[in-house]
Amino acid sequence: MLIKAKLFATLQRYAPEGITLGAPFEVTLPEESTINDLILHLGINPNEVKVAFVEGRARSEVYELKPGDEVGIFPPVGGG
Repeated sequence: MLIKAKLFATLQRYAPEGITLGAPFEVTLPEESTINDLILHLGINPNEVKVAFVEGRARSEVYELKPGDEVGIFPPVGGG
């Protein structure tokens, strides 16, 4: 199935070359894939992910994706 992923902040380094920060890019995954499957597919260590949004709603890592979903993935935010 085809979904769109958007990576933010420090996770941008896992996006395909030429994709700007937060810009969507297409990812092909097997049917019944979860957010965690997407994270692993992109080569991201799950410990680097704080929250993922599917169609603008926060979802857990076991949420099953549907074709056409748009997933935003965010790391923990640091500050001072």
